[in-house]
Amino acid sequence: MTATDHAVELVVAGARAASDKKGEQIIAFDVSEQLAITDAFLLVSASNERQVGAIVDAVEDALREVGAKPIRREGQRDGRWVLLDYGEIVVHVQHEEERQFYALERLWRDCPAIALPEDVTRS
Repeated sequence: MTATDHAVELVVAGARAASDKKGEQIIAFDVSEQLAITDAFLLVSASNERQVGAIVDAVEDALREVGAKPIRREGQRDGRWVLLDYGEIVVHVQHEEERQFYALERLWRDCPAIALPEDVTRS
């Protein structure tokens, strides 16, 4: 089983929105083989709490435009790690320090990466 086309569409829309708000280290994984609850993870880093909030707002706006609404949102108050659960995808927007400490990409490295468009920042 692989991520659905709709899940990949949501990942790409979210990644573009995050990139537009200067999100960094943007990567996505197809976790459908490992998890029954979602198809994909989108990981984004931000340099400060304000930027985390801006990225989260942009991702929510972009996904709303394609008809997706979050089922759950966690971590908004602290602004260090915000999780947006859309069912098919889960978006993690993390402050750089949390990203390094928790290293989610290390946990999911065995999962296939989802190719993101060239206009998405991955630095």
